[in-house]
Amino acid sequence: MIIDLTDTTSSGIASALLKARRHAGSPAMGMVGTIVVVVDEASHHDAMKAANEAGREHPSRVLVAILRPGRGPSGLDAEVRVGEGIPGEAVLLRLHGELAKVPESVITPLLLPDSPVIVWWPGGGPKVPADDPLGRLGRRRVTDAASTRRASVDFSARAEGYKPGDTDFAWTRLTPWRALMAAALDQYPTKVTGAEVAAAKGNPSADLMAAWLQSRLKVPVEQRNSRGPGVTAVRLFTPSGPIALTRPDGAVATFSVPGQPDRPVALKRRTTSELLSEELRRLDPDDVYAHTLACMVERDQMPAAKKTVDATARKSTAASVTAAGKKVVAAQKSPAQKKPAAKKAVAKKTAKRTAAKKTVAKKAAKKTGATKKVAGSKRVAKR
Repeated sequence: MIIDLTDTTSSGIASALLKARRHAGSPAMGMVGTIVVVVDEASHHDAMKAANEAGREHPSRVLVAILRPGRGPSGLDAEVRVGEGIPGEAVLLRLHGELAKVPESVITPLLLPDSPVIVWWPGGGPKVPADDPLGRLGRRRVTDAASTRRASVDFSARAEGYKPGDTDFAWTRLTPWRALMAAALDQYPTKVTGAEVAAAKGNPSADLMAAWLQSRLKVPVEQRNSRGPGVTAVRLFTPSGPIALTRPDGAVATFSVPGQPDRPVALKRRTTSELLSEELRRLDPDDVYAHTLACMVERDQMPAAKKTVDATARKSTAASVTAAGKKVVAAQKSPAQKKPAAKKAVAKKTAKRTAAKKTVAKKAAKKTGATKKVAGSKRVAKR
């Protein structure tokens, strides 16, 4: 059901929501939270679609606010949607004039009581989300640095003004990468001497990945540009060889560990709705993200030499990988390959034994012949 409201108020929207629920046959609310989306007119459709798809896992009231500040008269237009394939409730709000400068006055009466509020800025968001009027309402504040042109500047400001509950989709995109690299070190504990992150130029997720590795491993982390898409490779250099996770096509990655065969890993680039669903699963403060932001600011002030991996380490690890690979190939031969080798070894041993017996027989024959000659000479002498 869709209800269009022109020049309305927050109380009018609340009444329309109640009417729509009754018309749909579900007067009780089954939402678990409120998602406030602050977006512009050009991208509001995609943002609402992503929020509704995320609502299939977390039914919520979605409030999409389109701010139109200007010199014109103040006004509020709304579009209420209930049902029609929407798991919760969706309200599209257009705030005009002076009203657009105080959006919290419209949003606050529409929040679900006693439930968490998630504020999402698909277009990048403010430099300090916690200081934004709508950001103060949220228990979780989600931005997307990939949607801004100067992501590094925004991250510096967000690191200084970080408050528990802040997060960014550039960080959320790294969850499977971080999980795989952490699992690799859990399964194959070793000393890491350096790391490398390859990604498309200007990718904010690569900056966060490098800062996270440096804050956790306390080693120099080098960044390299690639053709993309997104992050294409992460390598940890160890005395036994590099632990590498490479994804050149944005869909399937190759996981490489010293002494083990390469393994394919499903690592596709996730959609916006999947990223939002992940953020809705946990609403507690992300302390790791806070430490990573602080380390990112430190890396910006470091000289280039401290963010470069020594070339000698790369050469030594490459040599050790070759030797380790040969040992692994020899150790991982199939039974069908091992049987002929075993037969050859047995045949060689049998041939050696036969040759030894022949040598002993020849020596015995020589001794016998020598004995016969001596006996014959003695007989001749007696005659």
